[in-house]
Order: sequence, then C-alpha cells, then structure tokens
Amino acid sequence: MKPKTNFKLSFSLVLMMSLIMLSACGNADTSTGSTGNTGGAKQATLDFLWFSDGNEGEVIKGIIKEYEQSNANVKINLIEVGFKDLQTKLKTMISGGKPPALSRITDTGSFANQAVDLTPYVESADQFEGQFIDSLKPYYVINDKLIAAPMDVTANGLIYNKTLFDKAGVKVPTSPEEVWTWDEYIAALKEVMDKGGARYGMVWDVTPHRWSTLLYQNGGSMVTEDGSAAAINSEAGIRSMELFKQLHKDGIMPESVWLGGENPNNLFRSGTVAAHWAGNWMISNYKDITDFEWGVTYMPKGTQRSSVPGGKFLMAFKGSGNEQEAAAFINYLTSKEVNSKYNQESLFMSPRKDSSVLDYEFGKEMYEVFSDELKNTSPLAANDWSRQTLISKISTDLKNNIIDVLSDKATAQEAMDKTAKLINEAIASQ
Repeated sequence: MKPKTNFKLSFSLVLMMSLIMLSACGNADTSTGSTGNTGGAKQATLDFLWFSDGNEGEVIKGIIKEYEQSNANVKINLIEVGFKDLQTKLKTMISGGKPPALSRITDTGSFANQAVDLTPYVESADQFEGQFIDSLKPYYVINDKLIAAPMDVTANGLIYNKTLFDKAGVKVPTSPEEVWTWDEYIAALKEVMDKGGARYGMVWDVTPHRWSTLLYQNGGSMVTEDGSAAAINSEAGIRSMELFKQLHKDGIMPESVWLGGENPNNLFRSGTVAAHWAGNWMISNYKDITDFEWGVTYMPKGTQRSSVPGGKFLMAFKGSGNEQEAAAFINYLTSKEVNSKYNQESLFMSPRKDSSVLDYEFGKEMYEVFSDELKNTSPLAANDWSRQTLISKISTDLKNNIIDVLSDKATAQEAMDKTAKLINEAIASQ
C-alpha cells in the first residue's frame, strides 16, 4: 500500500503545480498596454520619436537605460529622426493608425488634438504647471488640457566679443539693473566699431523668431492677446521694423546676412563682429572658439525687456495603447532630478523654476543671463509663438516682408500691413 500512497501524493503535487502554473499564465498579459515595476505587471514597449540638436541623444539614452532598469516591464524604443523629418514621420505614424507612445516635439499646437491629456496622470494640473516657467504655459496647456510637458527651454539673447569690447574700453551690463536702453546699446556698438576695430556691431539670425524679440521689447505682438486679430502693424510693430532697417542702413548690421544669406555664426566666429543676437544653444556651439574671448550679456530694452521663449516638449499620443505608461515616463523625465540631469549634461536650460541654475561644465554664468532674460519676457511672446498652426502659415511671408523693407521694396508700414492681412486671413481660415 505504501507505493500507492506515494503515487497519490506525487499525483496531487503535480496537479497542484499545474494549477498554479495555469493560474499564473492566465494572469499574465503579453500585450504592451500596461505599466508598473512589479512582477505581475504586463510588458509595455513605448515607441519614442526623437530628434537631436547636439549630444542630447546620448544623454537621453542613458536616462532611458536607468528607467528600464527600475521598471523591468517597460522597454523604450527610441526612434531617431532628423528634425526636418519629424513632423512628416509623426503625421505618417498617426494617419497609419500606429502613433508612437510619445515624441519630443516643438510644434505642440499642430498635434494638440492627437495628444493625450496628461491631467488625470498628474497630482493636479495647478501643481504640475507650477513647476515650470510661466511663459511656457501657452505651449502645453490648450483648452484647459495638459497636452504636453516641457523638457527644455530656449531663449534669445546677446552673445558678445569680449576681446573687441575690452579693446574699445566699453563695459557691458553685468546685472539686470544695468541693462542698456536701445540708444545706449547702439552707441556702445558704434564705439566698439570705432575703437575696437569691429567690422560690424552685430549680426542677427535670419528668422522671424529672432526678429520678433525687438517687437516684444517695443511692447508689440503679432496677434492680439485673445488671438482674434493681427497686431503686428501697430505703432510698436512699425517702430521695430524701422529700427531694424536703420541698423542695416547705418552699417551696424551687415546686409550680407539678411539679404545675401551669409552665415551669422561664421561672421561672429571670424572675430570681426561685436555681438550676435542668437539663441542660448549657441553657447555650446561657440565653446570651441579660442581666437578671442567672448561672453553673454543682457539684451537692451525698449519700452520693456523681453526675450522669446521656446523649447522642446514631450507629448504622449492617443491610440498607442500605452497612454498610461507614456504619461508615467513623462512624469519621470520632467521631475527635478532627471530633468536637471538631462539639461545639465546636454548644455540646455531647464524649464523648471527650481532648476534655473545648474552646474554646467561650461558657461554656467552665461546660462544664468539667458535665464534672467526669460524671467523678464513679455507674455505676448509665448502667446504668439505657441500658436504654431498660425505661425507656420505666415512665418516665411513675414521673413520675406522684412527682407523687402531692407531692400527698399516696401516701407515698414506697407510690410507690416501686408503681414497683418496674411495673419487675419490665416485666423479666419482656422
């Protein structure tokens, strides 16, 4: 009887183990729709569309690796594309019914309808928004929905040739209290040209985004605050355009950039230009300059101080099947510790209010000046540039209209009126 008893016991153990295994298989899910870092969570693979301007691609890969190690059920599939191909790739994926889980993006407005509202996935909308600088809010809060999250922030600012300024004996502002007026700034540039040997006082990138800094400093905007009509042909708009033309007419700015296509970066690198009106990313670009000393100072003010905010955002997409997982990853990437690490190592500026001062390996004081420019930026700048669907329709025409003024094909009034007409037509077509 003993063998029979052993057989029954063995059979019972086998049966019990089989039931346990079947139960485990029944509870497991091999789909890619859930999240969590516990053993019972189902696996999720997140397609992450990404473009790089510099070394940030390598930085994000390191962060992804750390996230995957802490969240064994999540795999991030980084899909790298060139910036110029991003929108086409994203539109193709969405129209094909296979949107990525998330994407790095600049044009939030164009994809707002396809974006996951992050509100249910954060502690509270007010708490989430309160982490970031106020001027960015129009980019990622649309119709009271959190359609994206800021990853890094950009600003326009003033990079100058310290060697030329020192040779001319001209001191630049070293604090916000010393900011030049535009008249004082122009006088300083002329002195550096006369005494410092600068061929030109300033170069200015050929983009409406950079040009519009002058518009906001003069108290103007491209559209009204409610976005219902054009405002660029206001007195502030005309005055800004006339000043821009005068800077070229007086030889302070070379016509070869806006009218001839010469690269302003190369001109500044030549050591013959006193200043470059540029974006903060040029700090990283210029760090290899050894022929002369350079730095960052404060932009001049018109009726007010202003830069133009911009940046890169993270957006999760409806229909990926991984909405919750994408939102969790976005929360991770925008947290103080991770976001600070990303921006510090990428030499970018953090959009977080508590990370405005980072311990950069290069140019720490320079980034602090750009950060101060953002803190003193007109809210009308973000109100304009967050309307990417509208801006994309008129940006090229605005640039061409500015060029027409510089080449004496139109007056400032005519060019701004023409641009206003195009803006109103674009608004009406929305």
